[in-house]
Amino acid sequence: MIVCRSRQEIEKLRRVNQLVAQVLAELRRLAAPGVTTEEIDHLAETRVRAAGAEPAFKGYHGYPATVCVSANDQVVHGIPSKRPLVEGDILSIDMGAKLDGFFGDCAVTVPIGRITLESTRLLKVTEEALFHGIDAVKPGARVSDIGMAVQQHVEANGFSVVREFVGHGIGTALHEEPQIANYGPGGRGPRLAEGMVLAIEPMVNAGKPGVKVLSDGWTAVTRDGSLSAHFEHTVVVTHDGCDILTLLPADAARLARRSTHDDAGVEGSPVVQSRT
Repeated sequence: MIVCRSRQEIEKLRRVNQLVAQVLAELRRLAAPGVTTEEIDHLAETRVRAAGAEPAFKGYHGYPATVCVSANDQVVHGIPSKRPLVEGDILSIDMGAKLDGFFGDCAVTVPIGRITLESTRLLKVTEEALFHGIDAVKPGARVSDIGMAVQQHVEANGFSVVREFVGHGIGTALHEEPQIANYGPGGRGPRLAEGMVLAIEPMVNAGKPGVKVLSDGWTAVTRDGSLSAHFEHTVVVTHDGCDILTLLPADAARLARRSTHDDAGVEGSPVVQSRT
């Protein structure tokens, strides 16, 4: 069942999603060469609990950590470890929280130090694809219109969209209906209506779209060893479009400065030519 939330419920969802975005912004600043993903996870849990919230992922179907941290060819659901990050890595950080009975969810992929031009372009196109999907959110549109917008932008830039993992509704449960694939065709699935809350999350591979899950039962990697990036925002459908609940004021200002979404860059990502 798809739920349309009341104004009071949306404000609770806004509060928890802003918390997730604030913590994620701090994690993004922490991620640097020499830092371990366990340190990132520890800070995330500390900040979430200090705010009176609970980690949404920890214990979910047995997942052992507060954040999913997926580096390089890891697509999603990477488990934090003692491995230190190194110059040139790209790292997806996905986290959620529960506060006052409602869930928030957001993800970003960040450069670790100086990264290659290929990595920078992958991050840029994936973030752009997220906003193309968000642009498709309006009352009366179909759920698959979001995926079609994502897929068209990704494939026009020579990358591929992961099929096995999708976005989702979110509210009093972490995963609710509808499922939101990151591919088309459009014009299918439920119609969007005011008050629906959606977590839109493109996962984009530099190579082919195929993925596999490792023996830990969680970490998904690209089958061909290519790089992968992941960006996610939680949005609520409004009377004339949508409101991004996980967008911080500083990021909203950066978004407003873009003449088009395709002019977007990945903040703080100096590049070098590929060393391979």
